[in-house]
Amino acid sequence: MSNDSKTLGKVVQIDDRRIQDRLGELVRGTVEETLNTMLDAEADALCGAQRYERSPDRVDTRAGNYDRKLHTKAGEVNLKMPKLRRQTFETAIIERYRRREASIEESLIEMYLAGVSVRRVEDITEALWGTRVSSGTVSNLNKKVYKHIEAWRNRPIEGDYPYVYLDGIVLKRSWAGEIKNVSVLVAVGVGTDGYRRVLGVAEGHKEDKAGWSGFLSHLKQRGLKGVRLIISDACLGLVESVGDYYPAADWQRCMVHFYRNVFSHVLSTKVKQVALMLKAIHAQESLDAATEKADRIVQELRHMKLAKAAALVETAIHETLTYYQYPQTHWVRLRTNNPLERIMREIRRRTRVVGAFPDGNSALMLVAARLRHIAGTQWGTRRYLSMEALEKQSLEQQHSA
Repeated sequence: MSNDSKTLGKVVQIDDRRIQDRLGELVRGTVEETLNTMLDAEADALCGAQRYERSPDRVDTRAGNYDRKLHTKAGEVNLKMPKLRRQTFETAIIERYRRREASIEESLIEMYLAGVSVRRVEDITEALWGTRVSSGTVSNLNKKVYKHIEAWRNRPIEGDYPYVYLDGIVLKRSWAGEIKNVSVLVAVGVGTDGYRRVLGVAEGHKEDKAGWSGFLSHLKQRGLKGVRLIISDACLGLVESVGDYYPAADWQRCMVHFYRNVFSHVLSTKVKQVALMLKAIHAQESLDAATEKADRIVQELRHMKLAKAAALVETAIHETLTYYQYPQTHWVRLRTNNPLERIMREIRRRTRVVGAFPDGNSALMLVAARLRHIAGTQWGTRRYLSMEALEKQSLEQQHSA
């Protein structure tokens, strides 16, 4: 090989590592510049004018900025957070960051409780988020995460919540070499603004009166008020507990759970037919019509030799018709516990990987972490019901009284 060829070979050699580092710096720099430009634009919009601009539309002025770090896919970037003199500067960028942090916390707990090795946790965190969690900080990190979740779980409940959904989930925990059940109770409410919020989550030991009484007491102490209707399954002791803590509230028995209770007394070959009969009751245009339809259905069930099913419908169908007392536009979302059931299915999916929890608190923390994450997604940022109809109904009832 000639000397020219050797020289050329040295010239075209590429230091891949150095180029990757340089590209990373360029990408981070671009991301950082873009985000800071967006923050400035948001601040200008809140002020009603650009920085140093004289304008009759101006409603606020800048008061400097402060530094804040943000983890992105390109790495850690430095943000210059604007400060305003008259109002608090809030940005969607930071909200996304908070939701991401909640998701990371939940994932760390899940990996830890599922028995993932510390080394594996390090590898996974570095691959997903670009940050390596050292083996010496895993236990401390979980303690920190638990502290944040406890603060969220015990936060004050502000405002009125006319509609409250209650449900529980039974998980497994290991105890002295045996596998036992542990219950986690959850409450979701619809506020007077029409938005859903996770109101509370607590360990219930058992879904009995003592468990539900403790949970409702926890909600009441944190400020839950303005409750007009509670939607749930006919859990043991729940209805009695509701009467103790919210005596003025009505109770709606989830009609889907009620159907399942009736089906347990029906032959499998007749379930479809009975389901159509029950649905006809809840498809009526008024409470009186639904009650009349239920009376006819009871007679039909007896004619079909389904005495136990007929007796259950006769004695308990009224518990599933409470929603008729509320605005018609709300009926579909008040007659079942489905809004909370969907969340509970997601929790079951996420807790299945753990199997048996080491203790009840670990189960509670993972469920709470998942609920905290869900609350920060579109689930909690989209209006669920138009509450003007309920307010109008309340005013009409006051005038008629």
